[in-house]
Amino acid sequence: MSAESVQALLECSVTELTGRFVTQAQPLPQGLLEALEADPRQGAQALARKLRSRQEKNRAEGQRLRHLLKFETELWEQGLLKVAGVDEAGMAPLAGPVVAAAAILPRGYKLKGLDDSKKILDPDKREALAEALKRDVVAWAVGRAEVDEIDQINIYHAGLLAMRRAVEGLGLTPDYVLVDARTIPQCPSPQRGIIKGDSLSLSIAAASVLAKTTRDRLMAELDAQYPGYGLAAHKGYPTAQHVQAIQARGVLPIHRRSFGPVREALGLAQPSGPVPMQSELFAATPVPMAKR
Repeated sequence: MSAESVQALLECSVTELTGRFVTQAQPLPQGLLEALEADPRQGAQALARKLRSRQEKNRAEGQRLRHLLKFETELWEQGLLKVAGVDEAGMAPLAGPVVAAAAILPRGYKLKGLDDSKKILDPDKREALAEALKRDVVAWAVGRAEVDEIDQINIYHAGLLAMRRAVEGLGLTPDYVLVDARTIPQCPSPQRGIIKGDSLSLSIAAASVLAKTTRDRLMAELDAQYPGYGLAAHKGYPTAQHVQAIQARGVLPIHRRSFGPVREALGLAQPSGPVPMQSELFAATPVPMAKR
């Protein structure tokens, strides 16, 4: 932009400039930020500080997203373009199915704010990210393992079953699969389990958001079907409120009878032998990257 054009902008009020470049987030003309920093008006200098801070945050976010694509980038550069990230939600709750999701991102895809769903505390933000992913990704799918399956084969294997169903639901065979912490039995594609993968891979993070939001909506629906248990609030997790509701109101068909608090409420004996810690459920040995 010419010096004359920058000068014309500086003749605008700070309120107008704020509306255009902060509220409306219009592209910042070259030279305007420096001109605002040199402007004697306190409002102009405050606006410059705000715009400079936004630039730095955007730059940091871009670097974060590039870092989260390191596994995908290595595969893309080998010609493996259909890279699916897979993650699950709902291993620890006392009620409801375990839900997994698979997502294939376009090459080089970046979505501002996308991260491991556990780090995104605002439900509205998670929903907005999920909707953006559904619109943008090459393919996505969810898979479930139901309560009776969890009780029959245990939660660890049920989580793997949900993951396999999510991959099978994509409608195409991925060139490669990145999985949070584990590897999927009978997976049709080469795969790699990445410890804490939902924090290290953007594809797995995308799957975690899709799985979490899908399961949260399901638990809200179950709350309407079974009022009084607080399912929409705690999503089936073993909170004090949930355990008290089970003890006071009884066990529902959607409760996992293989889980301790539910067995206790039913007067069932606890299983013999040690119960795996949650960390043990996610143990996995990473599989080497495919080479071409």
